[in-house]
Amino acid sequence: MRNAQARLLAGCAAGVLALAACSTNSPSQSSAAAKGDGKDYKIALLLPETAVPRYDGKDKPYFKAELKKLCASCTLLYANANASADTQQQQAQSMLTQGADVLVVDPVDGVAAASIVTAAKAKNVPVVAYDRLIKSPELSYVVSNDYEQVGKLQAQALVDKLNAGKVSPSEGGIIMMNGAGTDNNAASIKAGALSVINKSGYKVLSSTDTWEPAAAQSWASGQITRFGTKIVGVYSANDGNAGGAIAALKAAGVAPMPPITGLDATLSGLQAILVGNQYMTTYNSFQKEAETAAAVAYDLARGVPPQAPATVDGHPATLNPPVAVTASTIESIVIRDGFWSVSQLCTSAYNAACAEQGIK
Repeated sequence: MRNAQARLLAGCAAGVLALAACSTNSPSQSSAAAKGDGKDYKIALLLPETAVPRYDGKDKPYFKAELKKLCASCTLLYANANASADTQQQQAQSMLTQGADVLVVDPVDGVAAASIVTAAKAKNVPVVAYDRLIKSPELSYVVSNDYEQVGKLQAQALVDKLNAGKVSPSEGGIIMMNGAGTDNNAASIKAGALSVINKSGYKVLSSTDTWEPAAAQSWASGQITRFGTKIVGVYSANDGNAGGAIAALKAAGVAPMPPITGLDATLSGLQAILVGNQYMTTYNSFQKEAETAAAVAYDLARGVPPQAPATVDGHPATLNPPVAVTASTIESIVIRDGFWSVSQLCTSAYNAACAEQGIK
């Protein structure tokens, strides 16, 4: 039988703006200590896209493994919307029809996904917003990363690199490739980045909002034609967009590459950093995020209120802190955390670059 939506306890005062946290500590480990109560809860995980490899390759398996550890009798219902908000709506309705006790949703569109929360509430099913915020007052919990801090780290790394290279703001400016306008996280990342760039003296020459690497590449090509050597830095909200910018710069014969930022610590992004095509990326522990989401979902299914060390848009939340990664810290941050192995990163094309950074 489906459980009633649990009461939620916020560890900080309500009324905090979206993605503003009182703390980034993890919730209590009440779920982690549980052995499972033998009930066959159905936990639904709905992820947003396949273009970003982390979702199917990292988030899903981490979530699945943690849920299995917490509750051997639980059933995981899984779907990926492949960047379609309409598809995600249909998938959520299907899972509700199958008797899901909790929905964990990483929304394609954080505004449109409010209808998923409404449909779930009608069946007394709590919804956890995973990674991206869903704009609904009926949301039960948020598990995400501190994305405003992501933007600040990216922008500060870019500005520091330009200053270290003695690149004067009078020599040119930065082009910005932000995330999609429908993504609340993208807005938070952008706000964080601009809070640094706007005080740096470096001008934003132009900007675009997309998570599609092909669109980012096409746009970057146009900006290279438009601004040429006036582009002294490329602010990219993630590694996918960074890859698009790198391809455009290479096609235009630009060398050396201007410093380029990123996010997600993708394999291709890290390899681009190793060979000097990308300057940095930002790493969040997807394992910690997914495991926290699984624990929160299991608590909600059992009717246990999860503790919440933070609030997001007035909702109880857990936010993971991001870390900036450059070539010299790939081994100490990303490899040591087990996110990628040395063999995955240091293929034959990157052996020399790995050796140069002491990655063995």
